[in-house]
Formats: sequence, C-alpha cells, structure tokens
Amino acid sequence: MKKDIHPEYHTISVKMTDGTIYQTRSTWGKEGDTMSLDIDPLAHPAWTGGNAKLMDTGGRVSKFKNKYAGLGF
Repeated sequence: MKKDIHPEYHTISVKMTDGTIYQTRSTWGKEGDTMSLDIDPLAHPAWTGGNAKLMDTGGRVSKFKNKYAGLGF
C-alpha cells in the first residue's frame, strides 16, 4: 500500500437519537469527537420494518409534512 494517502483512523463516540453513546473507530472527525445522529437504525423504518416510530429530533419530519401536506405525504 502507498504511504500517506489514507485518512487517519481513530476512535470517536456516536450518540444515537435515544441518547445512548457508543465508541467506534472511524475516519470521520478527530480523535474523541462525538457524532450525533438525527436518524439511526433503531428508529428508521428501513431497518425496523416500519414498526418503529420515527424520532424527529430536529423538526425535519414535521417541517417536511407541513411543506407537502397537500400532496399526500
């Protein structure tokens, strides 16, 4: 492999929408940074089979629904 072409691989924290935090290794951010998820696999219908309720942490879902209310979304 060529030297000095790959991004730094380090430990970060990932904060889920329910507030739980776990440690993982990533090329995102810097060592010790925290990535906050707006939608995660525990709440997204694509991973839950549509059974889980979508958690709207930033108001994005309600903003979308208000914007496109007359279109049947």
